[in-house]
Amino acid sequence: MGFEKKSVTERSLVSKKILSTFIIMALDITNAVDIIELMENYVERIRPPHHLRNKVDISYRIDNQSIILFELRPHFQIPGKIVESEYGKATYVKSEDKWKVYWKGGNMKWKAYAPYPEVKHLKGFIELVEADTHGCFKG
Repeated sequence: MGFEKKSVTERSLVSKKILSTFIIMALDITNAVDIIELMENYVERIRPPHHLRNKVDISYRIDNQSIILFELRPHFQIPGKIVESEYGKATYVKSEDKWKVYWKGGNMKWKAYAPYPEVKHLKGFIELVEADTHGCFKG
């Protein structure tokens, strides 16, 4: 049993199907492709080694104007059930042309990332999550 995520190629195909999400966001197709490429490369770089991915893995999803990072683990009591634990979110605000940055608190609600509640580019969000200087994203 495992929950091996799709390969980068398979995930890219799935990501291409969700380009319409970005078109709804009124981003042009070039930006959508850049965003998907950025997220695919980032997630592939931070995923655990293959032999551990049935125990823990990292992924992302696009939900309307938001990019959500989450961890995957098997449920500790229910065999075969996979639990997603969201830990970082960036939401694009078109009218302000910026990304708002959020982390998930202990009460399981999204909170603005107080040190830097917004970034100009999605890459800035990734940099904040990577640095995690306040222990909000990965603890």
